[in-house]
Amino acid sequence: MFMRVLKVAYGGLCYLLFFGVFLYAVGFVSGFLVPKAIDTGPTGPLALSLVVDAALLSLFAIQHSVMARPAFKRWWTRIVPSDIERSTYVLVSSLCLALLFWQWRPLGGTVWRAEGAAANLVLAIAALGWLTVLASTFMLSHFELFGLAQVWAQFREKAAPLLAFKTPWLYGLVRHPIMLGFVIAFWAAPTMSLGHLVFAVATTGYILVALQFEEHDLVERFGETYRDYRRAVPMLIPFTKWGKPASPAPLATSGR
Repeated sequence: MFMRVLKVAYGGLCYLLFFGVFLYAVGFVSGFLVPKAIDTGPTGPLALSLVVDAALLSLFAIQHSVMARPAFKRWWTRIVPSDIERSTYVLVSSLCLALLFWQWRPLGGTVWRAEGAAANLVLAIAALGWLTVLASTFMLSHFELFGLAQVWAQFREKAAPLLAFKTPWLYGLVRHPIMLGFVIAFWAAPTMSLGHLVFAVATTGYILVALQFEEHDLVERFGETYRDYRRAVPMLIPFTKWGKPASPAPLATSGR
């Protein structure tokens, strides 16, 4: 009983850390209400700052992708109990992001600047992006995505829930609305500094690469159901064919 309570507490703490980091991310990118944002602080040597920022982004990208792969999970759950595997993933991801926010080096410079009504419009678009991220997690299974459902199931001595294939709401418009929300939030900046541009380019590039691995895993898991979904729904841009694989050619018949 003690271990079951401990795992619930662990999962809850991991979730609270994630949510705090997520809220800080909003302020870090937008420059609001946080002690250190993407452009906060004096600028240092450009080359050194780029190396540090690239290393921080790479650390998060590698961790976030490697720990999400099924092969890694099979190995990892020999060490970490399977019912706290997701919470541990959330914990390590949150710590990597916190390190990035803490050690990020501003680069200075201004690529573009919007003012007045235009700036307010861009901020509204950025807010829409962040809301899309959060809302999309609830459209699937927010508490399962972040490990709470798993630790609660073990506390009740029930089997861990399996995330079923479903395409609610925004998932009928794009296959990855969470990532679409991030892309919108990262690029919708009234003032785009050089550092913010580097951050937006790098994170968008990572998203596009990481989605290839994620979709491979989803095809492995859901088979033809997910292949049909890919052919019907674009990857990130609604109402387009971008990211849709070509439909397979029909089999030829002999005519007999």
